[in-house]
Amino acid sequence: MSALDGEPAIRVRGLRKSFGDVHAVQGLDLEVQRGECYGLLGPNGAGKTTTVEILEGLIPADEGEVRVLGMNWSHQGKALRRRLGIQLQETRFTEKVRVDETLRLFRSFYPAGPSVDELLDRVQLQEKRRSYVRDLSGGQRQRLSVACALAGDPDLLFLDEPTTGLDPQSRRALWGIVEAFRAAGGTILLTTHFMDEAERLADRVGIMDRGQILEEGSPAELIRGLGGAHVIEFEPSIPIPEEELSDLPGVQLVRSRGDVRLLTCRELHRTLPALVSHLARQGGELSSLHTHRATLDDVFLARTGRQLRDD
Repeated sequence: MSALDGEPAIRVRGLRKSFGDVHAVQGLDLEVQRGECYGLLGPNGAGKTTTVEILEGLIPADEGEVRVLGMNWSHQGKALRRRLGIQLQETRFTEKVRVDETLRLFRSFYPAGPSVDELLDRVQLQEKRRSYVRDLSGGQRQRLSVACALAGDPDLLFLDEPTTGLDPQSRRALWGIVEAFRAAGGTILLTTHFMDEAERLADRVGIMDRGQILEEGSPAELIRGLGGAHVIEFEPSIPIPEEELSDLPGVQLVRSRGDVRLLTCRELHRTLPALVSHLARQGGELSSLHTHRATLDDVFLARTGRQLRDD
């Protein structure tokens, strides 16, 4: 891969984009360092895809500064395109063309890059090289899409919801491709609404909602910011004031999602018995109970009051 300039791989200041009355991106600031995988994490409608499409040069910004690999789209678009790999949220290939023919076409767009055989090896599609695109599974189509994005040996790879709709095995296969690109020194901007995907792949994540980045850091840092490693989700049979839940041993944060209450705590073995005892003293019980280790979904819920998978 060619050397990048001294500044960050992506630098955005005051980015704004509206579609009529819909303000998709509202004053967004973002930096992605060279050689890192940065995850934009948020629900549908958060502004992730619009942001990425501006960075890819597909749509113009209304306001703001956008620099990609030390260049800008208005004056250096041709040079930029040669150094980017782009995997769109939905890619449509010609159905009656073979896999290797598709890759040969994309490879011809760039002055240098891997051979068709090398690309097939990277995405584990050698056995499908003479298959028609129409005969590929969903996971195989996504791998072909990523192979096309790698055809020019890019410095920066954009992946927009790369595993949406895929089965677990196909998701893990794509994760392996992303990790190999990152290990070779490539930079990645990944959008996703899957918490496990962001925690697995991203060095840093930006939690995005309503066109702005609300929180930023490594997945571990953001989860630690909740103040506890465990979350107790329960529905009580009687109303319980929030201040009473806050006073339970080890409780760091109290939230609600409809009738369900969520307690973030450090020591599950202390907080859960205390909760059950407190309810019993008030003449109530647990109508439902679920516990899990804190995730980025809990970070998002604590920050916005919504879940990542909300539309």
